[in-house]
Amino acid sequence: MNLPNKLTVSRFIFTIAFLAVMFSEVRFHETISLALFIASGVTDFLDGEIARRRRLITNFGVLMDPLADKIMVCSAFIAFVGRGWIPASTGVATGMVVIIVARELAITGLRLLAASRHVVLAAERYGKHKTISQIVAIIALLVLHAYGDWGAFGQVVFGWTLFKQKPWVYSFAEAAMWISVTLTLTSGWLYLWKNRALYLDDV
Repeated sequence: MNLPNKLTVSRFIFTIAFLAVMFSEVRFHETISLALFIASGVTDFLDGEIARRRRLITNFGVLMDPLADKIMVCSAFIAFVGRGWIPASTGVATGMVVIIVARELAITGLRLLAASRHVVLAAERYGKHKTISQIVAIIALLVLHAYGDWGAFGQVVFGWTLFKQKPWVYSFAEAAMWISVTLTLTSGWLYLWKNRALYLDDV
């Protein structure tokens, strides 16, 4: 197994560790969860860069890299609903995550359908923006719940309030979630519409 594929596999391990810590009661579990998610994100960047530069692209990597990404992101959002960490009512937060998970499942299904017909569906620009927005939202939510562990530094950097209400990082995380859901829904619809011939032929 080459290095990029090892990094891809490590992302599954990081995701399992992330979930285990998220639902544990160990001290500083919010901060540890943040560190694990960032480490997982770093492996996502490195495996792609190394594979392209060293020409180590394999069928395993093509299949498992996007799968590892989706599992990592969806697991984080589902965990946030379970912990009540998303700054919205329970119903709204659940709806947000359902949209995100449903989009990822739909696009994965479409790509599998395309692969069965020997068609390769390239990533779209909107999809890349969607992924970035999801990662930003996840990190923002983790910071929101972790900065209290960081003492004076956390309060000074993340704890100051906007208009004497909630900490600015709360408003940022809330906005990041809505942007992420909007881009997720938009990119998914555009992707399905652009490639509609793949599934409409069988209707």
